[in-house]
Amino acid sequence: MLARTVEVTKRFGDTLALDHVSLDIPEGGVVGLLGPNGAGKSTLLSLFVGLRRPTSGTVELLGGDPRAPASRRRIGVTPQETSLPGTLRVRECVAFVAAHHPDPVPADELLERFGLADLAKRQTGGLSGGQRRRLAVALAFAGRPRLVFLDEPTTGLDVQARRALWDAVREFATENTVVLTSHYLEEIEALADRVVVLGHGRILADDTVAAIRGMVGIHRVSLVADDLPPLNGVVSIEHADGRTSLLTSDADELVRELVHKDVRFHGLQVQPTTLEEAFLTLTGK
Repeated sequence: MLARTVEVTKRFGDTLALDHVSLDIPEGGVVGLLGPNGAGKSTLLSLFVGLRRPTSGTVELLGGDPRAPASRRRIGVTPQETSLPGTLRVRECVAFVAAHHPDPVPADELLERFGLADLAKRQTGGLSGGQRRRLAVALAFAGRPRLVFLDEPTTGLDVQARRALWDAVREFATENTVVLTSHYLEEIEALADRVVVLGHGRILADDTVAAIRGMVGIHRVSLVADDLPPLNGVVSIEHADGRTSLLTSDADELVRELVHKDVRFHGLQVQPTTLEEAFLTLTGK
């Protein structure tokens, strides 16, 4: 086991950030942490990397204390907010971080994988916000870590840059274990092998994307209809582009009810929930 928390609670004054959280991070793959603001995602990462101590409970990192240099030397981290020396060039930043590791990734290889090769000679103070973010993520992988923590890694990136970063993370995840938090639910679906949903400082779900959808048991029934009567088992109703979407726990029963009530409709589509819909349902509970 690369990292774990056992019955961890973390308080900030009267605020309960984590409430008896137990979580194992085995070797291999990508673990995605989902949750609304204040759910405890960043607090959990800060405990794993030794930046904070739990109020109670136990945190282990690579078999030792997260605050011990021997444990932290084998991890990579990109926090939500990073500050890079503005006068250093991109290659110099990579070289500085690499010098702290016995077997770093060659600078050219790292820069190429993260789309930074053309910026190697540019000072970091002259980079755009998205370019600085890509560099910050790249630095987390510079030392060939066994375990990498990425806190909102693609914040500030456009769609093209975000997908390029996904490709780089996927490639490195074949050799490392990655734990990432994200508000981009599409990102979790694209990268994570396992999803942990946090809400109110507790773990609400811990499984694959498909399993979490199944746990919620919600389907989207989409159709075109002029008027709909009250219907049983409908969680929510959305209207967009002339179509009505009904979220329901029993799609078959809903369609039967529509027919039974002689509702005129066409263009019927029944789909499983997206991760976003499952996420909102879980955190709503």
